[in-house]
Amino acid sequence: MSFIHYLEGISGIGIYPMFSLLVFFIFFVVLLFLVWKMNRSTIEELKQIPLQDQELASDHTTTQNH
Repeated sequence: MSFIHYLEGISGIGIYPMFSLLVFFIFFVVLLFLVWKMNRSTIEELKQIPLQDQELASDHTTTQNH
C-alpha cells in the first residue's frame, strides 16, 4: 500500500495543501515587502559582505605564514 492510500483515509486532510501554499505565499510576499523597504545603505553593506570576508581570509592567511 502506498503513502497516498494512508492519507486518503484521514478526514479533513485536504486543507493541509491549501494551508501550506498560503503560508508559502505569505512568507514570500512579506519577504518581498521587507526587501522593497530596505535602505540603500543597508543594501550596499550587504553587497560588500563577500568581499569583506575574502579580505579577512587573506589577512588571516598572511599572518599565519609569517
